[in-house]
Amino acid sequence: MPGDRPTMPPVRLRTDAELARDALAAPLLARAVRLARWVEPGKPVGSGGVLPGDDLRAAVELLDLTADENGPEYTAQAWQLAVDTGLVEIQESDDEGDEDAGDAESAAGADDDGTHATAVSGEELRLLTQGSPQDVLDIWLDGFETVLADAAAPDLGDIVDQISEGGQLDLDAIDWNPEEEAEFLDGILGNLYMLTALDEDAATGFVPLPALAASVIVPEDMDEPTDDILEEVSDAMMRLDDQFRLLAPTGMIDYQPVDEALIEEVDGEGRIQGSDAARADDEEEDVSRYGMVRLTPLGVYGMRSRMVEAGIDAPVVGDLADKGADVLLDALPGHPEPAAQTEAEQWLGRRTPEEAARELLAAARGDDEAAPLRRLTCQQTLSLVGAAAEPALREVLDDRHLGGLARVWLAEHGAPGVPEPSEEMVFWLTVDTLAAQLSSEGDSEELRELVRGLVDQSGSFFDSAWRVDHPATADVLEAMGRLHPDKKAAKEARKAAFKARSRRS
Repeated sequence: MPGDRPTMPPVRLRTDAELARDALAAPLLARAVRLARWVEPGKPVGSGGVLPGDDLRAAVELLDLTADENGPEYTAQAWQLAVDTGLVEIQESDDEGDEDAGDAESAAGADDDGTHATAVSGEELRLLTQGSPQDVLDIWLDGFETVLADAAAPDLGDIVDQISEGGQLDLDAIDWNPEEEAEFLDGILGNLYMLTALDEDAATGFVPLPALAASVIVPEDMDEPTDDILEEVSDAMMRLDDQFRLLAPTGMIDYQPVDEALIEEVDGEGRIQGSDAARADDEEEDVSRYGMVRLTPLGVYGMRSRMVEAGIDAPVVGDLADKGADVLLDALPGHPEPAAQTEAEQWLGRRTPEEAARELLAAARGDDEAAPLRRLTCQQTLSLVGAAAEPALREVLDDRHLGGLARVWLAEHGAPGVPEPSEEMVFWLTVDTLAAQLSSEGDSEELRELVRGLVDQSGSFFDSAWRVDHPATADVLEAMGRLHPDKKAAKEARKAAFKARSRRS
C-alpha cells in the first residue's frame, strides 16, 4: 500500500539541463567520453575489452594523467565506465582463419585462443551530444550504479591474497559480506541525503566523516560511545575514505579525504590514530583532517533516483503544485521550513489569490485529529497571499472553524471593518492553535513559553478554557499542566482537563 512506503523529506532539484551539464563535467564521465572518441574508428583490444599495455599508456597520455601516480588507475576506471555504460562497445570475433591475423594490428587485439576484439564507440556516445538532458542523466546514472557497486566490493588485493587453495573465493576469509557492505554504504549515503534535505546549510556545507560514520553505528540512546563502538567508527571511516575516493570522480560527492598523517598501520590494516575519532567533530580545529563530505546537486539527483527505484517515497519540492489544497496542507508540516515555503509559493503561483484562499480554507475545516494542524498550516500558507484574497477570508468570518484565523489574516493585512471575535471564538482558536503545535512539535520549548504567556496574561484562563467545545480541549489542558513551570498553575490545568473530559463523556 502507498501509505506503507518509506518517506524521505523533499529535496530541491536543479533542472535536467543543469544536472546534465554537471554530469558531463564530472571527471570520470568526461574521461570516459574522451576515451570513447579515441576508439571511434575501431581499436583492437584484449578479450573482454582489456586495453593492452601500450594502449593503456597512450590512454593515460590522452587524459593528461602521466604526471599523476594514480594516472593508470584513473584511466582504467574511466575505460571500464565507458564499456559499462555503452559509450564503448566491444566487438569480439573468432578470426583464427583470417589471412591477416598475423599482421601487427590483428595481433594486438587477439588472444591466444584466436579470439579478436575491437573497441568502437557506442550509440550512447552520440546520445551525449545529440540526445536530451535526460539521456545524459540516464547514462550518468548507469555509470554511477557501476561505481557504487565497485565501491561496496572488497579490495582486489584482499581477494588475490585470500583465494583458497581450491581456486574458490572464500568470502569469510576476507571478512566481506556483499549484502551487508552494500547496505552499509546505502545507509551512509541515505543519511547524507537526509541531512541535505533537512538542513539548508548541509546542502552547501560539508559533513564531518566521523559524524557520518557514527550516525549508522552509535546507538541513538547511547550517551557516550564505548571504546568498542569508537573502534567500529574508526574502521568505518577507513572504509568510507576508500569508498568516497572512488565515488568522488563520478560527481556525486565532494570529498576531502582523511589526512594521511592520521592513518597508522595496525596488524597490516590502516587505522585512524587514536580511539576517539567519533568525537573529532567536537574539535572544530581538527575536524577537517578526519574527512569532510557533501552530496552535490548531481548526487542528490542520483540518490533520489535510486530511492524511487527502490519504492521509497522521495518527493521533490514542487511536486505538490498541481495537487489539491488537502494534499498540500497534509504534506507541508513534514517539510523543512525553507522547503515548505517554496512548496507553498509554487502551489499559490498556479492559482489566483482568491481561488487559492478559498481552496485552502475549505481544506482546513474538520473536527478530526489532524484538523488543528491543517488549520495552522492553512494560516501560515495564507500569510503568503496578498490582499486580493480578502473576499475569500470575509466569507468565513462566521465559520466556527475558520472565523478566528480569518480575523487574524484580515487584521494583519489592514482590512477595514473586521468584527471583534467573541470570547468563545478567541478561546476556541487558542485551543486549536495549541493542539496544532502539540501535534507538530510535541512538548517543545516554544510551546512551553506560549503556555506560560497565556496563563500569565489571564489569571482566569483555566476557568473558561475547560468549557471550550473543541475535540482537543482536554488534551491541550493536560499538556499545559505538564508544561507550565508553576506548580499551582499546572495543578489548575490538570483540574480543568479533568472537567473537560467529564463534560464530553
